Amino acid sequence: MSVPDAASTAEAVVDEVLSAVVADRTVLEEITAGVLARGHVLLEDVPGTGKTLTARSFATALGLEFSRIQFTPDLMPSDVTGSYVFEEETGEFRFTPGPVFANVVLADEINRAPPKTQSALLEAMEEGQVTVDGETHDLPDPFVVIATQNPVEQEGTFELPEAQRDRFMIKTSLGYPDADGTRELIDRRADRDRPDPTVEPVVGREDVRELQTVPESVTVEGQIRDYLGELCRATREDGRVDVGVSPRGVQRLFEVSRARAVLDGREYVVPDDVRHIAKPALAHRLVLNPEASVHGTSRRAVVDAVLETVEVPAMEPPEGSASPPQ
Repeated sequence: MSVPDAASTAEAVVDEVLSAVVADRTVLEEITAGVLARGHVLLEDVPGTGKTLTARSFATALGLEFSRIQFTPDLMPSDVTGSYVFEEETGEFRFTPGPVFANVVLADEINRAPPKTQSALLEAMEEGQVTVDGETHDLPDPFVVIATQNPVEQEGTFELPEAQRDRFMIKTSLGYPDADGTRELIDRRADRDRPDPTVEPVVGREDVRELQTVPESVTVEGQIRDYLGELCRATREDGRVDVGVSPRGVQRLFEVSRARAVLDGREYVVPDDVRHIAKPALAHRLVLNPEASVHGTSRRAVVDAVLETVEVPAMEPPEGSASPPQ
């Protein structure tokens, strides 16, 4: 699949999701970039903003098997990964897969479960497999976790462990709808005779696999690679930050920047690709020091400052690359 074909397909997927979800297109493109880059997505927002509907709609539009895990304080790791069950007929233990064995896994309200259960997803998200009682089981391909969480200030929530947050390629927020979106929600509720908009499959599993290979062909010139590195190093040198972007975070920013270029139909990455995706790709990886937290500094504000500080490289399209679409 060519880059223009991939861009057109991704646009069709976003359009289909927008037919059911009232949300900012930019946010849905951030989610799409994460999926294209083989990453996982964390949606943080207050209840009632459409996080669950968004995850389900993406799974349907992509033609992928969907599974939902409702995270609660009493959820056990085996409830996520699966367990071995003794069968009296055969006298043997048989592995019963848990809900994590799906192409798109919705980890709903992930921060309502204790850290031990949250950590059950770590191996799955990083290696595409789970280990139960010493036996390793491969997960379906593609495998994407779309987790939702409520703000940690809400009662009954737990802060995600740093290692867990670092596994998410993108963290974004749907936010409240604008005036037109709010009116659309009211009109849908008022007209009971009109069926709710539904999402139809745009592609299938094999198409998604092919889509995910396209960013690998995108060119990233040396000055852009240096720019990526400088941005991530600058987060570690900011006086408000205790822990900056990890080496894993550097690689994920590289990967999702290529996916962002694909969405624009380009075969090469430009600085704007990096700048557009930097906040959802980097902010959640930062650990602010106590003083910054007391003063109400946000992680995204730190990334904004870094983007303003680090010099943006000037570049020309790589020789032989197609020009960006007009």
